[in-house]
Amino acid sequence: MPSPAPTAALAGPALDTGPDPRRWLVLAVLCTSLATVMVANASLNNALPAMAEQLHASTSSLQWIVDAYSLVFAGMLFTAGSLGDRFGRKGALQLGLGIFLLGALGGAASGNATAVIASRGVMGLGAAFIMPATLSIIVNIFPTSERPRAIAIWTAIAGAGGAFGPIASGLLLEHFAWNSVFLVNVPIVLLAFVAGIRIVPTSRDHKATRIDGVGALLSILGISTLVYAIIEAPSHGWMSTPTMFAFAIAITFLAVFV
Repeated sequence: MPSPAPTAALAGPALDTGPDPRRWLVLAVLCTSLATVMVANASLNNALPAMAEQLHASTSSLQWIVDAYSLVFAGMLFTAGSLGDRFGRKGALQLGLGIFLLGALGGAASGNATAVIASRGVMGLGAAFIMPATLSIIVNIFPTSERPRAIAIWTAIAGAGGAFGPIASGLLLEHFAWNSVFLVNVPIVLLAFVAGIRIVPTSRDHKATRIDGVGALLSILGISTLVYAIIEAPSHGWMSTPTMFAFAIAITFLAVFV
């Protein structure tokens, strides 16, 4: 009776593909995407005086041009990251880049402060998908021995992007109009989008639980209201009725979420 060994030999050994050979190139694409998010968030302050003059924007409008990005980003970050892990991290990254691109184009073409605020909110939504997707992909493609180094590079790029934003916008505004701080994102996002399609691998969490729609809604409302209260508190006063009411709503939503 023949031994089962030849059958196993014909089947060949189990394939162990090991780490992705292009993982450092993938990291470059992810860091480019992340840098775009960080630079966009930090580069707008220098353009505010020109926007106030040309768009006739009020002080409150200027504040919300800056804060709309952070409000949407913070409110959607948790849910966007969960959706990316469940349905596909690469898809979430590409979706985020596409949304971010639309927001940048909308901001550049805006003719009034309200349109700029809305475009900044769209950019914040795109950023909420981009940032967690980049980190999740890094954790997925890098082996344990290399992961700390990759995450350190990712963190350094995030910090450098925030610091480089005001410098880049200052240089742009010396030669171009205020909408250049939006248009400068377009070629970089397009480069990251095309490179992501070709290079970034597809992955998802196959053990993810079902979508908790109620929980996602509560987290979005709770975090958004909390960030809104923090943004508005300096204007209304930390102990004012509107501020305390907003904090109370945020605490209620988050308590129900928990």
